[in-house]
Amino acid sequence: METLVNQKARIFRFGNKTADGGKNMKNLLGGKGANLAEMSRIGIPVPPGFTITTEVCTEYHQIGKEALIDLLRPDVEEGVRYIEDIMGRKYGDNENPLLLSVRSGARKSMPGMMDTVLNLGLNDEVVTGLVKKTNNERFVWDSYRRFVQMYGSVVLGMKPHTKEDVDSFEEVMDDLKEKRNIKLDIEFSVQDLKDLVREFKEIVKKRTGQSIPSDPWEQLWDATMAVFDSWNGNRAVYYRKIHGYPSDWGTAVNVQAMVFGNMGDNSATGVCFTRDAGSGENVFNGEYLMNAQGEDVVAGVRTPQQITKLGSQRWAELAKVDEKQRLEKYPSLEELLPSLYAELDEYQKKIENHYRDMQDMEFTIQEGRLWILQTRDGKRTGTAMIKIAVDLLKEGLIDQKEAIMRIEPMKLDELLHPVFDPAALEKAHIIAQGLPASPGAATGQIVFFADEADKFKNSILVRIETSPEDLEGMNIARGILTARGGMTSHAAVVARGMGKCCVSGAGALNINYKRRNMTVGDKEYHEGDWISLNGSTGNIIEGKVATVEPELSGELAEILELSDNFSTMEVRTNADTPKDAVAARNFGALGIGLTRTEHMFFGQDRIRAMREMILAESRNGRKRALQELLPMQREDFEGIFEAMQGLPVTIRLLDPPLHEFVPHELAQQKELAKDMHISVKAVKNKVDELKEFNPMLGHRGCRLGNTYPEITEMQTRAIIEAALNLKARGIEVKPEIMVPLVGTLKEFILQEQIIRRVADKVFSERNESIEYLVGTMIEIPRAALTADAIAIHAEFFSFGTNDLTQMAFGYSRDDIGKFLPVYYEKGILTTDPFETLDQEGVGQLVKTGIEKGRSTNPKLKIGICGEHGGEPSSIEFFYRVGMDYVSCSPFRVPIARVASAQAAIINTKEIV
Repeated sequence: METLVNQKARIFRFGNKTADGGKNMKNLLGGKGANLAEMSRIGIPVPPGFTITTEVCTEYHQIGKEALIDLLRPDVEEGVRYIEDIMGRKYGDNENPLLLSVRSGARKSMPGMMDTVLNLGLNDEVVTGLVKKTNNERFVWDSYRRFVQMYGSVVLGMKPHTKEDVDSFEEVMDDLKEKRNIKLDIEFSVQDLKDLVREFKEIVKKRTGQSIPSDPWEQLWDATMAVFDSWNGNRAVYYRKIHGYPSDWGTAVNVQAMVFGNMGDNSATGVCFTRDAGSGENVFNGEYLMNAQGEDVVAGVRTPQQITKLGSQRWAELAKVDEKQRLEKYPSLEELLPSLYAELDEYQKKIENHYRDMQDMEFTIQEGRLWILQTRDGKRTGTAMIKIAVDLLKEGLIDQKEAIMRIEPMKLDELLHPVFDPAALEKAHIIAQGLPASPGAATGQIVFFADEADKFKNSILVRIETSPEDLEGMNIARGILTARGGMTSHAAVVARGMGKCCVSGAGALNINYKRRNMTVGDKEYHEGDWISLNGSTGNIIEGKVATVEPELSGELAEILELSDNFSTMEVRTNADTPKDAVAARNFGALGIGLTRTEHMFFGQDRIRAMREMILAESRNGRKRALQELLPMQREDFEGIFEAMQGLPVTIRLLDPPLHEFVPHELAQQKELAKDMHISVKAVKNKVDELKEFNPMLGHRGCRLGNTYPEITEMQTRAIIEAALNLKARGIEVKPEIMVPLVGTLKEFILQEQIIRRVADKVFSERNESIEYLVGTMIEIPRAALTADAIAIHAEFFSFGTNDLTQMAFGYSRDDIGKFLPVYYEKGILTTDPFETLDQEGVGQLVKTGIEKGRSTNPKLKIGICGEHGGEPSSIEFFYRVGMDYVSCSPFRVPIARVASAQAAIINTKEIV
């Protein structure tokens, strides 16, 4: 085959066991195109076609439709001739027609988020010729019906079915089914299909003002441009946002010969996984439909059958179908077409071994011939991700480094959420059974429309079936429940990718959108009613179900232990209570990087003393109030030290401005005045005095400690006494006292002098001592720029990237939401800088601070305790600039452990 590969190639061909591209070209060919080429290379039967590159998508958005068509025309015409030669048919020919499909393909799988058009090349004349050619009138008119429906929606812009529609494709089909007393699309007669085509064309003309073009080449060009347009469609943009994919990637377009699963009872279509996408179990599984096209399976319009006998038996057990009924009505592909199943099984093994990862494959059987339409790394739950990585390691397909790199750290979050309490499940009232499409535990109030998923704080989206347009609502909802669709439906695949609990194919549900209710038997459930979903069993439960905290065990524990072997940057936690400290230690934290002492002052027994201190008119008055707080604060520190025995604990001295501790409502001010035996006016005057125009830049942090040194004295005494008390009990303690919001060297020196003076006094009183460190939080740009001077005195730095980001950008973390969506839309920002570290700006302050600090103090211990300490891409940056540890919230500790290991592996260049 003559190669098209060169630096300016815009299309890459595949098919007939050869290809221009391969699996390592996903950035250029998209995942689908690269994998179609790769499968063709290794001898998998792939319908021939060609891929228009992602770079062309960028060109399209730069130069427009007409200019791009002129540019592409010679290559595309040559590509179509290539398909024609292999298939022995001609595109646009009335006697021996070739039909084409046009599909999207980004470098990362985005299931259902961009557009597809099937059966291109059909018109009234081609339909007549195809009927003569195939002698299968029903197949031809069914394909024509599908083509008009997809072309009208995707290319001509007819909006999808909504609750306001009165003349949608779905409404017309439902009305016809009711009139004919049938339930399924495959029950339509040839005349029904002809009538649907005629009526669909009228609907398209009415809704869009345009007609379906009869020229096959016009169809092909318009469909191709529509796929490019779908890259910037609402659902694709939203999907990229929630998954963090850049907008400048673009999508490839794959033009491929159509093969047909809707040609009769010897044809089928299906989706399969080389391993279980929910549990990770090493079991081939999937679903198929006889006499159908591929969209039918993923759209969930019919609940499909299982591919394997084992899968069919498991499904029958859940659905409470006996073996005789299962074999008669729901045979597996393995039982119905054993030779074709054996061929499919052989291909799935070959493909998984070649890619060395779990694969999600689509296939079509056309009149007894098997074609593989696509393969991709399968979307999987967090549980499955862990198990598959560990199993592939044990099977020798990947090594330890690859096993760690196969983990998406943020997906570990799915495994760390509460699960249903087994004791509560025993008493639960199960109202219906569906398929366990995506594991998890979800409790919420019923909503029936995706655009209303935010109607309740916790919602369960209940649909007959979901569509890509439901994406935002699916993301908002706690869980997803569908009456139709199987384990490979849109709802199931997208839910697994998002880590959402999903139960699909619950056939016992009768959902009525107009009445906003669902019925199960004689029981009726309305919008707002509470239900619970068990995504691991498929159970649908009435009301709320209690939950319990998860544990680290099994394959997750193995991955974390393996990660620790490669990680050189420690993971600590941000914890303010012994409970949080214990949770974090159980998750593998190697210390505490931030304890916020202000959170300890808000309890009912403490806030009074804190307010008494604030209202005091003299130093002695403040000291008396602080003396009340001392034993409480000491007790808090003892609990945290005990939870973290033997590990370092960094305690930040009081940071927020004092106005946060006083009441601002008149009723509360009156109550405080009465309790303190002072006038209401005195309270109001003090509250007014504490008000600041910009509290974030006001009287807080070390400024408080330097203004009121007695606060620092009390907190230092509480820390040191707590440490000595535990030492007396034989418990090792490693306190690190952190001065917040330092901007000048003198601010730090004054605080350090107070801390060391009080510590020495306590040591003298107790005739005992303990090792401790004094350091500072680098959260002001000036501190990062003068870090060399500060480091001469400080023993550690902890970067507070939350405030550092606020001050570097001049953005308020509390107000950024007002303009962030607009900044995303205009491309000013691609990520929220408070979630993902701005490496170009804030990151350079961090890097400068580290370099300057270590230039004068090579032994300086350095960490980060902002929210970025649990975000994987930020963690990789912190590794590169030489931090000793990151600190994050307790439930992000496992995420940070894996991310830290990945950072070490990536930066030692020991894995590709």
